[in-house]
Amino acid sequence: MTTAFIERSNRALADRNLKLAIDRTTGTARTKRAAAVAAWPQFESARDLGRDIKDHVTANLAHYLSEFERNAIASGAHVHWARTAQEACDIVIGICRAEDARSVTRAKSMLGEEIGLPHAMADAGIERVETDLAEHIVQLAGDTPSHIVWPALHKTREQVRELFLAHHTDPGALATVEAMVSSARRQLRQKFMAADIGISGANFLVADTGSICTVTNEGNAELTTTPPRVHIVTAGIEKLVPSTAHAMSLLRLLVRSATGAELTQYTTFHCGPKRVGDADGPEAFHIVLVDNGRTKMLTEGLAEMLRCLRCGACLNHCVVYRQIGGHAYGGTYPGPMGAVLTPVLDGLPIAQDLPKACTLNGLCEEVCPVKIPLPAMLRGWRERAWRDGLEPQTIRNGLGLWRFMVVRPGLYRLATRIALPAIRLFARRGWIRSMPLAGGWTRHRDLPAPAARSFMDQIRSQGR
Repeated sequence: MTTAFIERSNRALADRNLKLAIDRTTGTARTKRAAAVAAWPQFESARDLGRDIKDHVTANLAHYLSEFERNAIASGAHVHWARTAQEACDIVIGICRAEDARSVTRAKSMLGEEIGLPHAMADAGIERVETDLAEHIVQLAGDTPSHIVWPALHKTREQVRELFLAHHTDPGALATVEAMVSSARRQLRQKFMAADIGISGANFLVADTGSICTVTNEGNAELTTTPPRVHIVTAGIEKLVPSTAHAMSLLRLLVRSATGAELTQYTTFHCGPKRVGDADGPEAFHIVLVDNGRTKMLTEGLAEMLRCLRCGACLNHCVVYRQIGGHAYGGTYPGPMGAVLTPVLDGLPIAQDLPKACTLNGLCEEVCPVKIPLPAMLRGWRERAWRDGLEPQTIRNGLGLWRFMVVRPGLYRLATRIALPAIRLFARRGWIRSMPLAGGWTRHRDLPAPAARSFMDQIRSQGR
């Protein structure tokens, strides 16, 4: 693995506050998801349906994109197409300048992070106000999201308190989590009302109505998209569904997998700008449809990744993510789904470490609401890295030596008989705290001492 990834991982493993923050949130998420799934006997059949809906759209992407564009325009929306992240940012900045916007509120959107929209707005001199509570925390810290559902997962409540004391004009006592939420509400409410433009993502793009669906638990998306005179939506083209009924089927999977609830507090369908007689809503409605490597995934054997609902279940259950958090991955998307997506977005030579940072235990696929075969896709990236010669020569030599031994059973058994007692010399009370050539493991955790006899020896002694 590269030095950069190792350094980021080592910093994360040494951060006690980070471990505490990760355990608090992902532990709760796993417990709530398990309860929600247990209470829904049809969950497995719903997963099959969700998978089939997404695969159908992917197989007919051009048709549904055309249908969505036609119906969105009929509703009064302006539809823009962006092949790359840069094009998407240029479109959004162009709209902001055309509207002479000085202040923009933004609801949480990982697509916005993916295309680098926060940086583009800063470079353009446009004030950006993050309205999601966790994104607000991240913005105050000058940080980036570490989880796709809980962007500030890496911050403890104690660290958030210090940020609010330093940055809020009326922080209050901040003695409880509820008090911190009230402080953020006081800080942000005036920003909601004063913004010229509101920018959101989309959980779903509904083809037969041209509408977009947003899902939040705070109501920040509604306050971001309704008061400003202009609403801009940035969405990946894979967010398409054929109809509202299909969106509702996927929502049942998304919410249970993300937060363990049956339905989020705020599920809203936006369909064009304000009409005559409407009490509120934007005067202009823009939808920026972003490719940024998604059609490339169709041709490179990664179409199944386009099913992803961005629920975060694979992160919450990943044994690697739960140790190092999101920032160690070095990209927009962390965890198993990020380890598949980042090589597409940033290139395999840059992101080759991420598919390797996986135990391939398969739990991510087990909890995925649309049955994405993440372990198989990660193995695919590993195989491509090998074919492309990206592995260091030391690794290639080591695997060559390993292959030489495993195809010679007698030699392999001899090596095992020598190695087992040698390794056990370093054990104390069943654990190995340090050992030559094992520093990558023992630096942050103990290594279980091996059994006195190999598995094959134990099997043979039982006459099997």
